[in-house]
Amino acid sequence: MSDTVFLADPNTTEEVPQDHKLVVYQLMTRLFGNKTTVNKPYGTVQENGTGKFNDITDKALQEIKKMGVSHVWYTGVIEHATMTDYTAQGGPGPDDADIVKGRAGSPYAIKDYYDVAPDLAVNVKTRMTEYEALIKRTHANGLQVLMDFIPNHVARSYKSDAKPAGVIDLGAQDDKTKAFAPNNNFYYLPGQSLVVPKEGNPLGPALGPREDGKFAETPAKATGNDVFSATPSVNDWYETVKLNYGVDYQNNRKTYFEPIPDTWKKMRDILLFWAKKDVDGFRCDMAEMVPVEFWAWVIPEVKKVKPDIVFIAEAYNPKEYQTYFEKGKFDFLYDKVGLYDALRRLMTGAATPRKLRKCGERKAAATRPGCCASLKTTTSNALPPRTLPPTRAPLFRLWSSQLRWARAR
Repeated sequence: MSDTVFLADPNTTEEVPQDHKLVVYQLMTRLFGNKTTVNKPYGTVQENGTGKFNDITDKALQEIKKMGVSHVWYTGVIEHATMTDYTAQGGPGPDDADIVKGRAGSPYAIKDYYDVAPDLAVNVKTRMTEYEALIKRTHANGLQVLMDFIPNHVARSYKSDAKPAGVIDLGAQDDKTKAFAPNNNFYYLPGQSLVVPKEGNPLGPALGPREDGKFAETPAKATGNDVFSATPSVNDWYETVKLNYGVDYQNNRKTYFEPIPDTWKKMRDILLFWAKKDVDGFRCDMAEMVPVEFWAWVIPEVKKVKPDIVFIAEAYNPKEYQTYFEKGKFDFLYDKVGLYDALRRLMTGAATPRKLRKCGERKAAATRPGCCASLKTTTSNALPPRTLPPTRAPLFRLWSSQLRWARAR
């Protein structure tokens, strides 16, 4: 009797399945542990309170872990412009109210890329140590740490007082006589001074620090949302200034990427600073407002130091998703445009579940199968919550408690 020969089944594989799914819990750090419920309009930190790094305890992290979360995205960590005065506690002083939105300020108007917000520390002088302890505590509870990286713009008052030795501040060596120069960190409007919007009214009936309707900035810098004017409107990101990545916007967007622009190097060093503090990934704010060539260069640079670090892009143009995956080297994209918008319409009764399926079909068509991340987000830090019908609100709150990114192979 001859031996039986079994042919290999073409439908099987020796490949070991891998789970690339991220379940991300967004945590607004200054709100999470705040037990004060005064909620006074324009109130001070003493009146309204603020959460602290130390409020995110082992118990809190374990409860987050039980929801199936893999990563915690700590939002609002980096020091940003604010009207709160911490000089008495050995910290930074208040910023000019004319270029701050709200007393606490926007966590996306970065004042010092090398420091953390003093609002979040029990002891202002040891605020970085408290954040480093939170990173270790998060890891000890089986979770990974994501933090924001805001590459497109900084606060108008940007000045790092915590930068490592040898680091040259953004704009310190700029040629301010030129509207654009490849190695300038900012864009300028030579011969013009900034005029802040008259409608700003940062604290309503109260006066904020140094509030007088003016801010000394000559020459004026371009505003963060690509406004090349010395008179940005109240609806612009007038509290921020645009960073220069070697694109001459006012001359047909001509690019100057060789040699490597100075801003690219400075931003790489900032990413490496935080990577070496053992964060596990970056949620990159408004990534499409920065040239994809920068991402193609900087992400591999950072991964040379920490290969497993994750880069997530906030992106809004599905037609460009493929570009940011393949050329830009991103691991994931922050898909606010697709599922998030569809879920909001569903929860408010403006759409049917069928729309969710169509959303997925459009996403599949926007990317080449087999190589890209499929990304889902169910809430957004950039948009306010909407009033929901009572029967649908609990479901929406359940969905909104987590951000989910799932990468397809």
